[in-house]
Amino acid sequence: MTVNRRLFLAASALSTPMLTGASQFAAAAPAPGHQGRRVTPGADVLAADGWRRLAGRRIGVLSNPTGVLADRDHIVDSLVAAGIRPVAAFGPEHGFRGSAQAGGSEGDYTDPRTGVPVYDAYGAGAAELARMFTKAGVDTVVFDIADVGARFYTYIWSMYTAMVAAARTGASFVVLDRPNPVGGRAFGPMLDPAYSSGVGRKPIVQQHGMTVGELALFFDAEFLPAEGGRVPELDVIEADGWRRDTMFADTGLIWTPPSPNMPTPDTALVYPGTCLFEGTVFAEGRGTTRPFEIVGAPGLDWRWREELGALGLRGVTFRETYFVPTFGKFTGQTCGGVQVTVTEPHAFDAIRTATAMIVTARRLHPDLFAWRSDHFIDKLTGSDRFRTMVDAGAGTDEIVGSWQAELAAFTRARRPYLRYR
Repeated sequence: MTVNRRLFLAASALSTPMLTGASQFAAAAPAPGHQGRRVTPGADVLAADGWRRLAGRRIGVLSNPTGVLADRDHIVDSLVAAGIRPVAAFGPEHGFRGSAQAGGSEGDYTDPRTGVPVYDAYGAGAAELARMFTKAGVDTVVFDIADVGARFYTYIWSMYTAMVAAARTGASFVVLDRPNPVGGRAFGPMLDPAYSSGVGRKPIVQQHGMTVGELALFFDAEFLPAEGGRVPELDVIEADGWRRDTMFADTGLIWTPPSPNMPTPDTALVYPGTCLFEGTVFAEGRGTTRPFEIVGAPGLDWRWREELGALGLRGVTFRETYFVPTFGKFTGQTCGGVQVTVTEPHAFDAIRTATAMIVTARRLHPDLFAWRSDHFIDKLTGSDRFRTMVDAGAGTDEIVGSWQAELAAFTRARRPYLRYR
């Protein structure tokens, strides 16, 4: 697959010279107020000054299609055009140009548009990534990837690994900050370190409510000392105009899908909760036009929607729906289920909502609902507590209440690292 993808990228470069990383995914319609842009990401802040703060450095860029400017050019393309050629680019999950599905990457190749060597960083440990930095001669790592605010979205752990590698090689680290599309409040359970994995390396809560720049400051002070030392120089270029109560629809920015199954800001709103269905046998909407907003399985009917609607959950409605996934779970099979629609983003709690969905599904359909046999749900929620409480018949309020003390502790611990009001 890597060879074919390289050939595709090369062919695309020859046939469409103006292709950029941002065009790999079809962008959603501009958010309301785009003409009156209210938030300026860190990348645009540096680009407005001709990238002069990065001049003279041997830059390695860890990015993907979301590393895009207001003019829709990718930052690597913009740097090269400004005469500042990165010595390397590094691709996370889904790849540098974003062509791979979940759990995949694009391999190593030379970017046909810019001639910059691209290294496959997905799944690489800190030692391996440090070797890549050394091989490329990187003295400054630039991180520019849009996050969606959930602990199990892997880009923040790619950043963490890159920070450890930078500390070990003596490289500086620059984060071009972007808004958290689901706002600045924290929700959900803390990760138990015993359940550390690729979808959660360190103890933060499930919906952390921080930007990647704030997370970088938190990681550097709280976790990197135990990895052998902090980053020699950490610089966060703030997103001008963002506030903690700002959802993506209020930023005036255009959405660039950060992964193939994150097509709209609406997906991001529900994802910190409904991604938990990846740990069940239910389909989480992959292979539909509304991944993570549509959830279901063969045999489900209208009763699940009726029960959920009667709960009166804040900021959300449910629609009975039937769908046939084109890939993923139940490919080609008719599934019943619900479509989750957020009506009031500031009142919506994605994790409480998903908890209620799971509790209700298990009670209504004990013959259909089950966890994945590998207990992946434990990695997603950060421990076995969620699964064991659901299995014991606990209600939504009891489950959500079980993590309030650790959530409050995390909210206090993150406070010194917050850059936005």
